[in-house]
Amino acid sequence: MSKDINYFADAAPYNSVKLAELHHVRESSPQYQKRFRWSERHLQCVWYDEHYRPPELKLSTGETVTVMTPGSWNLEAGPDFLDAQIMINPGARIVKGDVEIHVYPSDWDSHQHNTNPGYNNVMLHVAWFKSPAAKSLSPNTLSLSLSEAMLARPWISLDDIDIKAYPHNTLPATPRPCQGYLQSNPDYTHDLLLAAGCHRLQNKTMTIARALEDRAEREQIFYEEFMAALGYKQNKIPFRALARHLPLCALNPVRDHTLALFLGAAGLLPQPDPQMDAEGSRYLRSLWDIWWKSGLETMDENIGWVLHGLRPTNHPCRRLAAAATLFSGEHSLMRKLDQINTGDSGKEWIKQVFTILERACQWEFWNQRLLFSSQPSETHTHALLGRKRAAAILTNVIIPFYAAESRLPLNTFSHLPAEDISSPMRTAAYYLLGRDHNPALYAGNNLLQQGILQIYLDFCLPAKVSCLDCKLCEKIKADLK
Repeated sequence: MSKDINYFADAAPYNSVKLAELHHVRESSPQYQKRFRWSERHLQCVWYDEHYRPPELKLSTGETVTVMTPGSWNLEAGPDFLDAQIMINPGARIVKGDVEIHVYPSDWDSHQHNTNPGYNNVMLHVAWFKSPAAKSLSPNTLSLSLSEAMLARPWISLDDIDIKAYPHNTLPATPRPCQGYLQSNPDYTHDLLLAAGCHRLQNKTMTIARALEDRAEREQIFYEEFMAALGYKQNKIPFRALARHLPLCALNPVRDHTLALFLGAAGLLPQPDPQMDAEGSRYLRSLWDIWWKSGLETMDENIGWVLHGLRPTNHPCRRLAAAATLFSGEHSLMRKLDQINTGDSGKEWIKQVFTILERACQWEFWNQRLLFSSQPSETHTHALLGRKRAAAILTNVIIPFYAAESRLPLNTFSHLPAEDISSPMRTAAYYLLGRDHNPALYAGNNLLQQGILQIYLDFCLPAKVSCLDCKLCEKIKADLK
């Protein structure tokens, strides 16, 4: 990322308290910041969720581990997971006990778990890195590293893990200390959320910048990030996997051909249904014909699609139709975005981005029906990419990408359109502002919405027992004295 333009000056107040919190939990070494940009909670999610967790892990002794049950996620003081069960091979030996998870094995030493009786039943210590080794770990405690097994599954990105969703969203029984300060000081709250939102976008921009430095594949990186965002929270992994299985260079300029490749490679081309209308049946047969002639392979079936419990507008078939129309055509989506020239007007830049997305997603077949099996509607239009979803993609993909290349007007962040208030966002707001807060405080600006999520992730989720040691709460209290 170029250092010539500072889009994130407003993040400075939040950056300072965040660094204080990192130091507080002893995870602020330069090595940590440079080599691993995620949190322990990301690793806890990997351990907890079999969709992310590799089916087989390897102990430091060379034996293999299969997780029978990851255990109960512990929200109180003590080990991260209680009463887990693993099977060790060779020998099919079953071991039960607690599990503690860190980024570095040596975090066991720095956190002084060996002096805490609450960790006496830890049978397995899980870390991302293999070294430096923990010196105070009991000889009876097994240890393993996640990195090798995770890196062998390139379709899994830790960035895609919605850490707010684990293990469940439980509202506190009593008001949080920060609630009283923030509710009665709306101007301070606005500035705090703005700083936290800038911090969040700064992190996203740095992620893109690192990817651009590591891989000389600008349009492919953009395509992968955009596809993951189209997958929404339920299907981020399959969408990213599909983008790697069918790279941008393999797509066809004709959108029907691209959609056939997407659906065929994803294993989502539906079988003909006699209840379909004539137009739908003809179109589906044409897609099958394109797919059969392509000679391409369906991607790994173990990369599971979530198809149930979704709104029809969020179904992968519709999302892939949006992807097909966005990433086909004579001129790529990125080329169109590159050509935006609005001078210093961030508001006009965003307006033109929306125009490009909306025009690209005009597709009569899909605007008239939700799914292949749906009857076409002559009176109601179904947008392939709704404005709220487009706002989320703008904030989470397009803006960080162009900020990483220093190609945004400086005042762009002031005009971020709001996205839908999601369940995680609402839960985060309850923590910070109380159950009876007015959502108008943040509902109209995505930068403030991003700020709420960032504070919740950085300070509320890691607080296992109480908020008494929260560095952010200390700062708020000191600022408002």
